[in-house]
Amino acid sequence: MKKITKGIIIVLAILLAAFLAVFALAKMKVIFINEWFVNEKESTIGVDISHYQEDVDFQKLKDQDIAFVYMKATEGSSHQDDRFQEYWEAAHKADLPCGAYHFFSYDSPAQTQAENFISFAGPDLTGSLIPVVDVEYYGDKEENPPAKEDLVRELTIFLDALEAQYGVKPMIYTRTDLYKDFLKGEFDSYKIWMASFYKPLSWEYDGDWYLWQYHIRGQLEGYGGQKYIDLDVLNPDKALEDLICP
Repeated sequence: MKKITKGIIIVLAILLAAFLAVFALAKMKVIFINEWFVNEKESTIGVDISHYQEDVDFQKLKDQDIAFVYMKATEGSSHQDDRFQEYWEAAHKADLPCGAYHFFSYDSPAQTQAENFISFAGPDLTGSLIPVVDVEYYGDKEENPPAKEDLVRELTIFLDALEAQYGVKPMIYTRTDLYKDFLKGEFDSYKIWMASFYKPLSWEYDGDWYLWQYHIRGQLEGYGGQKYIDLDVLNPDKALEDLICP
């Protein structure tokens, strides 16, 4: 009996050590464990892309059960992704639900950023996925972030401009740490697309969300350029139809 008990303790100790090792490696961003927590066969999976994917075959993505795609349109007040129009037309031709996103800059006025997006993505997005603003750190902004009041003010200007144009509130894409430090309590009426690449989203975020970017090293067929592609999953309690522009 003592030998059996000792054996059980050893097995439990080994399992605990293995779990702690996996957790530590995930925390150090060495391994990706989110695939273990997302049932890709039963979930609504999408991708987000930019010109880095070069030539994209949207029908081939669709054939691999990709249910939606977001593509970069603009960044800041002047940058425009040179593959966006091509992607936009091809995704619609493949009848693959798609939406456009804007990478938000802390270094230019929000109003001109909104004008850049609207002029490039188009004045009418009816039937497409709602527009998204990507709010994250870039360059040295994690070490030298903008003042919270400045970010909240400028982001509000941008969001209001897009809502006035398209008649729908845009969705906000962000990281869990940036959300907690800058956005929480300020934009609660907006749909959230949360990024958590190395750990399950529920481990560090307990708020409402529509999309979760769970993988930045997904591998599919149907695109060139980068080896990897970002993977996103729709909240199982939500419907993709809720993200369609009226």
